[in-house]
Amino acid sequence: MSTMPATHGHNAACCNIPPVVSSGYQPKGTYKEYDGLKTYHTGPSDATKGLVVIYDIFGYFDQTVQGADILATSHAQKYQVFIPDWFKGEPCPIELYPPKTPEQQKSLGAFFVKNPPGGVADALPGFVEKLKAQHPEIKSWGLLGYCWGGKVVALTTSRDTNPFAVGAEIHPAMVDPSEAEGIRVPLILLASKEEPAETVAKFEANLKNAPAKHVETFTDQIHGWMAARADLSDPRVKEEYARGYKVVLDFFAKNWA
Repeated sequence: MSTMPATHGHNAACCNIPPVVSSGYQPKGTYKEYDGLKTYHTGPSDATKGLVVIYDIFGYFDQTVQGADILATSHAQKYQVFIPDWFKGEPCPIELYPPKTPEQQKSLGAFFVKNPPGGVADALPGFVEKLKAQHPEIKSWGLLGYCWGGKVVALTTSRDTNPFAVGAEIHPAMVDPSEAEGIRVPLILLASKEEPAETVAKFEANLKNAPAKHVETFTDQIHGWMAARADLSDPRVKEEYARGYKVVLDFFAKNWA
């Protein structure tokens, strides 16, 4: 087990990331239907905090599902984690990113037109109400998004309709510093070497209304290293994949009331 050092009153046993599985991961959760959407659900049924995870454009990859299982049970504070299938079985083929031909660029563009992050941000408050109705044991909700899903987090948490108590953006796409000004919940943003450093810095500077924030760049990792594009056969990626989840869990433990 890889253990996070004790900090801020949390003992070392609080954050124990299990050995990361490089290939052939076996999910610990199950798929259910909520509000008409197939949804991956993992974590202890008696956990009183719920985390909605917005996947990247590639959908249910093993690396993303494994990440959900890590988030659910690797800390003293346990979570129920939900990954709804906003793409309804039609994620973007991973071969399209990064696009290498005009045809691939066109196909990728068409996918984003069909699946704008704003559409999911619009739907999330209603989706959470459906989750609340079926999980009354959950008293507080958080939101985490990867890449495209990171944009959903920024849009959702910066609105007056935001139902979430904490937010996490993981190698977010389309970072817009102006959205940070409206965020009034604790927020963590983990960037890769591919997010524009100046834009990330401006976003951090604009998080003036967030009661807590953590912005960190993993300078040798690609966009997607904690989700579908993570090459977990690479020891360095595997190490930083695990460390990223430790950082998120530690932030949640300190700042998610």
